Amino acid sequence: MAYNSSSYTTGMDRTARSEEVCLKFPPKVISPGLAALLVQKDKLGKLMDYSGPRLHFQMVVIFVLTQINHSLLKLFGLPLFISQLLAGILMSPVIVSDEHSLVTISEDSVAVLGSVGALGFMFFMFLSGVKMDLRLTWKSGKLAIAIGLFPVLVSLIFWLMTVKTLHPEGNVFSNKIFHLAVTYSGTSFPVIHSLLSELKILNSELGRLGLSAALIGDMVTLVLTMFSVWVNTGIQKGSKDVLFDVGMAMLYVCILVFVLRPGMKWMVKRTPEAGQIKDTCFYIIILAFMISPRFTELFRVYFLYGPFIFGLAVPDGPPLGSALIEKLDPVVMGLFMPIFATTCGMRFDLSYFKYSTKYAYHQAVGAVVTLIIKFGVSLLLPLLCKMPTRDSFALAFIMISKGIVEIGSYSIMNDSRIISEDIFAHLTIVIIIVASIVPIAVKKLYDPSKKYLCFQKRTVMNSRLNQELRMIGCVHVPGNVNSIINLLNASCPTRECPIALDVLHLVKLSGQATPLFIAHHNQQKASSNKEYSDNVVVAFKQFERDNLGAVSVNVFTAVSPSNLMYEDTCNLAMDRLTSFIILPFHRRWYSDGTIESEDQTLRSLNFDILERAPCSVGILVEGRRNIKGSNSKDTLSPSNSSSYAIAVIFLGGEDDREALALAKRFSQDESVSLTVIHLKAVDSLEFFLAEDERMLDKEILKDIKASVLLMYIEEHVKDGPETSTFLRSIVKDYQLIIVGRRYRSEDAITLGLEEWCEFREIGIIGDLLSSSDFIGNFSLLIVQQQRKRNG
Repeated sequence: MAYNSSSYTTGMDRTARSEEVCLKFPPKVISPGLAALLVQKDKLGKLMDYSGPRLHFQMVVIFVLTQINHSLLKLFGLPLFISQLLAGILMSPVIVSDEHSLVTISEDSVAVLGSVGALGFMFFMFLSGVKMDLRLTWKSGKLAIAIGLFPVLVSLIFWLMTVKTLHPEGNVFSNKIFHLAVTYSGTSFPVIHSLLSELKILNSELGRLGLSAALIGDMVTLVLTMFSVWVNTGIQKGSKDVLFDVGMAMLYVCILVFVLRPGMKWMVKRTPEAGQIKDTCFYIIILAFMISPRFTELFRVYFLYGPFIFGLAVPDGPPLGSALIEKLDPVVMGLFMPIFATTCGMRFDLSYFKYSTKYAYHQAVGAVVTLIIKFGVSLLLPLLCKMPTRDSFALAFIMISKGIVEIGSYSIMNDSRIISEDIFAHLTIVIIIVASIVPIAVKKLYDPSKKYLCFQKRTVMNSRLNQELRMIGCVHVPGNVNSIINLLNASCPTRECPIALDVLHLVKLSGQATPLFIAHHNQQKASSNKEYSDNVVVAFKQFERDNLGAVSVNVFTAVSPSNLMYEDTCNLAMDRLTSFIILPFHRRWYSDGTIESEDQTLRSLNFDILERAPCSVGILVEGRRNIKGSNSKDTLSPSNSSSYAIAVIFLGGEDDREALALAKRFSQDESVSLTVIHLKAVDSLEFFLAEDERMLDKEILKDIKASVLLMYIEEHVKDGPETSTFLRSIVKDYQLIIVGRRYRSEDAITLGLEEWCEFREIGIIGDLLSSSDFIGNFSLLIVQQQRKRNG
């Protein structure tokens, strides 16, 4: 067995500090197998001598401990990061002694596990840069700029004053002190983005403001970090070296901006529209990232920010940015980052508190003072701008949040001997406390769903016939455009009964971190210069011209995570005083009953909107297509017939009354033929409905029976199977059928059907009519009236 001594240089100040490290040759990487180890004593111990099996075993232990911790801590609202950090602490020598541990922070373990974690952290910084769009910094509001800038600068000044007071003999502009000051007072965009995503308020009003402020704060922190390195260089080596380092750093940025970024844009231009980036281009960028740490050293850039700055140069969004995120993010966030967070926890040792120096306590006091000052400034600024008090407190907590970036920075500083073990222990405790308190406080203070608790009735029933009906049409795929236009054409809008349509194109956020909301009628003020929804805008503007005076259209685009799209929809409904939202159904069929397309993400979104919408909602199930792959016209298309046959299936209840009110609105034109089919239980068994509900049903049906403009049919059925048989016999006569959702409203008419209901979001009758048993090329609209909610 051979040994080799080598020396290496550590520290951000590039001062030479040689240390002797003993390495064993040849290294034990892959074990000879269990069969060869069975004949030896201490089989497991011998297996752990090999770095490959040991790494696999450590990864399994990390995963198990993290999941156990998180299953308990998430009940208290603590983030996954805390569980990962605690898993590392449980694996550290504090809990398990070195001689009995297979997973502790031994030298051999750090050589492999620490390297894997460090690689993951570099990937994390790179992807964080890819997700960020620096153009948004110039378009942030004054409040976002102020909150991003002043809390960092003011808290930095107070930290320096505190440390100077407690430690007067120290130089506050030394590399150690000033760099620590920047990490204490700085703002991390990836940490705040992760917090907002975990709390599911990323695209709420507060979330958007917090992200914009975090983006500004992160850029300020980046500049201050580079400044701290240059100041230390000037103190140690002189002004000439500082100017050389600044010049090299500027050269690095210029190469990225004027050479690499245009090259990547050229790759994007060679990619077909809506196509995927070539694998060759993808591998070239990964190779450039892998060698970027070496280049940052040559160009005098702080190595931690080298991959981050390179990521900023990558064009965000599709096809390049989204391809990098989709392929790398699951591996980095699911595998590498838990390992890195755990290795940071493994460095923590409570025993250092017993031997803490006075200087370490001063650093801890300075960190606490910095947090308090930053919290106060972040709170004062929104209060001065008349923001509600609870929202201001929530925003202040968001801006002081700490997480993986801070603990990673301290771990690297600890490994580089910039800070001592006792300082690292104090700062780790501060991060754990802050990272635990912040999400709980924000969740307690800010609940965006409360604003949907409107007491004003926003329903079709409460809209007068001669009044403008405000609607939102949600678009996900091109096929939804024709469906909504055909539905509105079937309603035959007139100048006497106009429609104000807000079209919301919902686009999945991919390859970038900041959600966007674009008003295309005011696009010069949009948050991004990307072109979204061009085809959608053209189609609906043509529809507006075809119905001039009867329809007014505004098109919006919301780019956000799929699980948070309901926020954009409900916010728009609140702001535009909407009475009715049209949602596309998540499944489409061919005429033979086979499924053309299905999107479970869209189904979850529909459920979220049904639960939270501040107005009435309708889910549109498209008619079956006649020929697979053909562009056959919709059953509601004007060219199909000179008149439209619409039917309302009425059973009773608030949803059915809303469906009937919408159908009456559609039937104001003489080209629309409306039939109201009232299903009643045999012997008038209506005991399932409350007395007030029966009175309201009788009142609205009284007007229907007296009207000569529509047909009223009353049918008595005894149970669900008889209802199904009757409906199957009549659906082929209509082009559009409107029903109420009537969720959890089973009665004698639907008795026996609920257990066969596949899609709860469209109710029992809606699910029945959309099943393959019903032959007919008709479209289906399921209506839910605005839900009553208590504050």
